[in-house]
Amino acid sequence: MAQQLSPQPLAPGEGRSRRGVLVAIGALLLGMLLAALDQTIVSTALPTIVSELGGLDHLSWVVTAYMLAATAATPLWGKLGDQYGRKKLFQTAIVIFLIGSALCGVAQNMPQLIGFRALQGLGGGGLMVLSMAIVGDIVTPRERGKYQGLFGAVFGVTSVLGPLLGGFFTEHLSWRWVFYINLPIGVVALLVIAAVLHIPVRRTKHTIDYLGTFLIAAVATCLVLVASLGGTTWAWDSVQIIGLAVLAVVLLVAFVHTERRAAEPVLPLKLFHIRTFSLVAVISFIIGFAMFGAMTYLPTFLQVVHGITPTLSGVHMLPMVFGMLLTSTGSGQIVSRTGRWKIFPVVGTALTAIGLLLLHRLTENSSTLQMSLCFFVFGAGLGLVMQVLVLVAQNSVSYEDLGVATSGATFFRSIGASFGVAVFGTIFTNRLTGKLGEALAGRSLPPGVDAEALAADPRAIGRLPADLRPSVLSAYSTSITDVFLYAAPVVVIAFVFAWFLKEDPLRGSVTAPDSSETLASNPVQRSSYDECARALSVLATREGRREIYVEITARAGYDLLPAASWLLLRIKRHGTVEPSRLADVAPVPLKVITEASRQVEERGLARREGLGLVLTDRGAEAVVRLSQAREESLAEMLGDWWGPERPTDLVRLVTELTAEVSGSSKERPHTPEPPRDHSA
Repeated sequence: MAQQLSPQPLAPGEGRSRRGVLVAIGALLLGMLLAALDQTIVSTALPTIVSELGGLDHLSWVVTAYMLAATAATPLWGKLGDQYGRKKLFQTAIVIFLIGSALCGVAQNMPQLIGFRALQGLGGGGLMVLSMAIVGDIVTPRERGKYQGLFGAVFGVTSVLGPLLGGFFTEHLSWRWVFYINLPIGVVALLVIAAVLHIPVRRTKHTIDYLGTFLIAAVATCLVLVASLGGTTWAWDSVQIIGLAVLAVVLLVAFVHTERRAAEPVLPLKLFHIRTFSLVAVISFIIGFAMFGAMTYLPTFLQVVHGITPTLSGVHMLPMVFGMLLTSTGSGQIVSRTGRWKIFPVVGTALTAIGLLLLHRLTENSSTLQMSLCFFVFGAGLGLVMQVLVLVAQNSVSYEDLGVATSGATFFRSIGASFGVAVFGTIFTNRLTGKLGEALAGRSLPPGVDAEALAADPRAIGRLPADLRPSVLSAYSTSITDVFLYAAPVVVIAFVFAWFLKEDPLRGSVTAPDSSETLASNPVQRSSYDECARALSVLATREGRREIYVEITARAGYDLLPAASWLLLRIKRHGTVEPSRLADVAPVPLKVITEASRQVEERGLARREGLGLVLTDRGAEAVVRLSQAREESLAEMLGDWWGPERPTDLVRLVTELTAEVSGSSKERPHTPEPPRDHSA
């Protein structure tokens, strides 16, 4: 009796209607929206939250708890999704995130809120990682760039909308709605995912580095605790702070020891043997430090010092966000086209340091225009660096380390963000206590109002006599802006390190990373295959551009219009094509299509059957050569990754992309031979 073969799982994009894919992508976007929004929506609500729950000195932990938990959980979600199926894990992440959101909304004090934010961060890390990974399960490699671009756009939108929505809910409803708003969106995403997302479980066995993940998270937590509690809750020379510092060192030694032995280390130590990656790690840490430290305390400056409403404080933050988006997008595009990148981290770190010094000069009397210009300069500096650092990290490693290099660069930015928020908070608290003490010394105060009460709850300023308010507002102003002064020398260190980056030529496949890798505080977690598929799919979406087909046609040895080569490949894909109707579905003008169809008929490469064109034998031969030229073009973009020892998954990726462009996902076009060694 013949053995019955189990059906092969569908390849990405097979057996799915376009409507089904779009609905599934929409649900994934909702999941991503939840996690991305929660990084920015809280900032403008923080002053009100700490006023109601008390503990301005713990403000930083509302942000830090989420980021640390998400950072630690990210690699685990990625590996567990590979091993046990991404759909179930994604649903689990949504549930954890929603439970955390509901609990944050009902929190009655700061310790509760901080703990629930950590739970929310655990789920948020899964939403980030798995939503992007599932895209690769349901669409073809060639279409990944298009759909993943939508996820990048979500980050851009939430960067703008987050502060506005946070302020709006705080002002018109309650700060608790900053968290409650997640519930209806999450429930819709959960129901749609359950109903329409059908993906095969491709189990990939991993040796998950649980110990390494725990140790690096513990090291980061100890350091952040030292930074946030030292000099405030406990003295710097106290047993608790010294003990935490010693524990951090011991855990770091244990982490290094563990990673040397781990089969799949969460952060491979061999990456630090590459000078460029080590420099990128340091600069990424400092940029995260400056970015989130400033973003956390600027709303407090606007709302407390300038008396701006929570909603309008979100509006005032927009120049910084626009500056960041503008230069981040622009620098990535310029680097992709010119291959020159070193100028951007150098200029970006310098501009960020200048931005911090400008922020330091702001006072309670600064105009809106002056604040907007300072915010824009600071954001523009950050944007120049963030996009390029991920790209440089990718370019500095071999193909096998592409995924962990991308994850590593964003990981250090996330840890830097957590550390920056904590350090900024400590400096602010220490400065505020001293400044308020000076401002109120020898003055008669209303009952229940003193320096400690004013430091814990900014709303107490409203109960002060009119003649005391200016000095108290000045104390708040200088305490916050002094933080930026202390941060500037740290960014100058990044500026110095940027000069030591070696400008190696970019591989053709190293394209501008998407916004999920540059605007989010959470690290990404992708395999080398996933990251290369994303990069090549970005290039593959440019086939309609004339210059790409000029190259393919010349490589194939034909003297054809670029549109004629495109038309031949299109005919091969669909069997027959009606030129008169093609302009309705393709981004090519009818005049260009008409000229191309006339040429392929005159050359005997296609013939008319009714209103449509079909390939002749000569045309079929030309398509094979054009397909091979396209494959060789893709392989050339991979540079030294496409060497004699190239991995099979990379060969498969190039074959899949070429088959799609050639017109048939079933055929297996020629794979270029490895370069011969002529030295013998």
